[in-house]
Amino acid sequence: MFNKLKEKIKELAKTAVLKAEEALGSSKGQQKKEMAVKYVVNRIPVPDFLKPLISVLLSSFIDDAIELAVEYMKNEVL
Repeated sequence: MFNKLKEKIKELAKTAVLKAEEALGSSKGQQKKEMAVKYVVNRIPVPDFLKPLISVLLSSFIDDAIELAVEYMKNEVL
């Protein structure tokens, strides 16, 4: 279960980073990260009552996925 969920989180992270960048611009890094985390958690394909638990259990994975998406985006721009 967690492997499929982790793959979905990676996909969501890329979209989340792109949307946060479009909404907030090139500065405001912490705000963009918070926005991206909320985007991912809100779209995790699990029942709503499980989202808080999943977001706590996978918080470091979600953070890492967002950081990787940021790096990916930076490399795509270069």
